Amino acid sequence: MAHAFIFPGQGSQFIGMGRNLYEEDEQAKLLFDEANEILGFPISDVMFFGTAEELKQTNVTQPAIFLHSVIAFKTIVDKQPDMVAGHSLGEFSALVANGCLSFEDALKLVSIRAKAMQKACEINPSGMAAILGLEDKKVEEICSSITNEIVVPANYNCPGQIVISGSIKGIEEACALLKEAGAKRALILPVGGAFHSPLMQPAKEELSEAIEGTRFDIPFCPVYQNVVAKAVTEPGEIKLNLIAQLTGPVKWTQTIEQMIADGATEFTECGPGKVLQGLVAKINKEVTTNGIG
Repeated sequence: MAHAFIFPGQGSQFIGMGRNLYEEDEQAKLLFDEANEILGFPISDVMFFGTAEELKQTNVTQPAIFLHSVIAFKTIVDKQPDMVAGHSLGEFSALVANGCLSFEDALKLVSIRAKAMQKACEINPSGMAAILGLEDKKVEEICSSITNEIVVPANYNCPGQIVISGSIKGIEEACALLKEAGAKRALILPVGGAFHSPLMQPAKEELSEAIEGTRFDIPFCPVYQNVVAKAVTEPGEIKLNLIAQLTGPVKWTQTIEQMIADGATEFTECGPGKVLQGLVAKINKEVTTNGIG
């Protein structure tokens, strides 16, 4: 019976996020103040008082979700996890929670990642779409059949829900074909670019350099990483998987299934929102889910 802690990615932000932590806990206040210094701008002000539009900017969103998740974990959780995982950006939060990365180093990497991804989005106009009600294999087949454009499965969120990523034309063509194949919905998402696709290669190169220059310690418990969907504890391997994640898929369904196979019976989501709790429940109804933050 293992207790797993999971950390959300981009899209879980909300106005006022983290403000209660700041006001009610001295350690949280110190960590938010430290983050403002590290980032060189008052991100706590944007999180607590900013508009939805301000929170949507990638260079704000990613550090904001990371901060909310990690500070909630550090100030509320009073036990060590048996295993951790994070959805996309959330993998950085997970690596702080299992002692692999320091708070400061992880925040710096998240900031570099966010800016690099924003730049990559500006180089290649691109997007993502959520595909509901089709088997993974069918989605993969249709994406592979489009050879004149880039379009790939990006997020395996839960059975019957895959997000695809690619060029604008590629996404439009894939959505039309997927609807014809019986998808219940093919919904274009309001995101800035094609995350977890080959179009993120420029960001991958920039992040790779930063990760290689950062100290990763041996964690006290395994992280189940997005691109391999299995337990990893070796720092060199963790680095490689974290770099590969920018252009590779988030295998969330496979990750949760593997964690359960390895003994996870309870999943606690740390950070804003309840998205991951919902996905875990759809993957396996037998396990317990809850959240903090």
